[in-house]
Order: sequence, then structure tokens, then C-alpha cells
Amino acid sequence: MNIEPTFIGKKIKMLREAKNISVEDMLARTGIDAEFYKLLEEDKEIPALGDLIKIVRVLGVRLGMLMDDYQDEGPVIHKAEDVSGSSVMRSRNGVSRKITYNSLSSRKGNRHMDTFTLDVTPAIGEISLSSHEGEEFLYVLEGEAQISYGKEKYILKVGDSIYFDSIVPHHIGSASDTQSARLLAVIYMPS
Repeated sequence: MNIEPTFIGKKIKMLREAKNISVEDMLARTGIDAEFYKLLEEDKEIPALGDLIKIVRVLGVRLGMLMDDYQDEGPVIHKAEDVSGSSVMRSRNGVSRKITYNSLSSRKGNRHMDTFTLDVTPAIGEISLSSHEGEEFLYVLEGEAQISYGKEKYILKVGDSIYFDSIVPHHIGSASDTQSARLLAVIYMPS
């Protein structure tokens, strides 16, 4: 699969500079590793969703602001064949894992929820939990997902769902060592 560059890092840098937020302040407020953040702003690394959410909170913008190319104020229809805007995110701790993200709401302006499909490959290595403000709803479309939430682990099969407060450290992954899982995700972040 070919993955187009996301240019998320350049957008983050532009917004950070426009709001006069230093790199040091960003690092202190997000807890993100300095070397990783430098590579992120150069578009040489791709952030995990949890890191992106921490960054947008500091910047005072919606998550969609980094992902969207244009916005509609009216209803937005996302056709099944429209997979433009996909991004790949991976954990920064060296774990070999990919999440293919496809926004289902990227053109909707002034939204309060972000909706995606997530294709999660099996993780190789130790996973790390992340947290951010808000709530998440996940629904398994294909495969089996393993959701680590605090000290608990939940295995979800096709048709299963989970709704949780995302301030609790969590991780979304495939429950299989060999097969990916596909999920529908709805994320709410308070303004």
C-alpha cells in the first residue's frame, strides 16, 4: 500500500509558531520526547493518535484541523470509495505497528466529534498506553481487537463495541498476532 505524506508535522509547526508556543513549552505540556517531536515537525515521523490529541489541546484547535484539507458547513457524505486523506500512525516507542486512519468527517467544519475507520496491524514488541481528554467509542468491523484500558484488557469481536473515557491510559490493537482488525472510531474532545 502506498502512503502519501501527511504534512501533519508542517501544520503543527505552523500553528505552534503562529500561536507563539515554543518547542520547549509544547514538550512540557504534552510529555512528548524531544527528538521524536523534532522529527515530527519535519514530517519524518508520524504521530500516534494520543500524541496528536495532546498537541491539538495545546494548540487550542480541533484534531480535524490537522487532518482536513477543506471544510463544509452542511451535511457531509463520505462515499465508500473515498479513501483520500488516509494517514498512517505508529507508536513512538519502537514498537512495529501501523494504524491506517481514514477520516469519515474530515470535510465537516465546526464538528465536535471525529470519526474514522482504523485498520490496526498486530503489534510486535511492548505496547505503551496513552491518554488524552475526551471520550472514545470503538466498534469492531473486521477481525478481533484488543483494547487495553488502565490495567484491564478487553477482546472485542466483530459487532462488539466499547465506550470509554480516554483520560484513562489505553491502547487499541489487533488481538491477533497475524491478522489486522478494522474498527469504527468516534472520538469526542471537549472544547
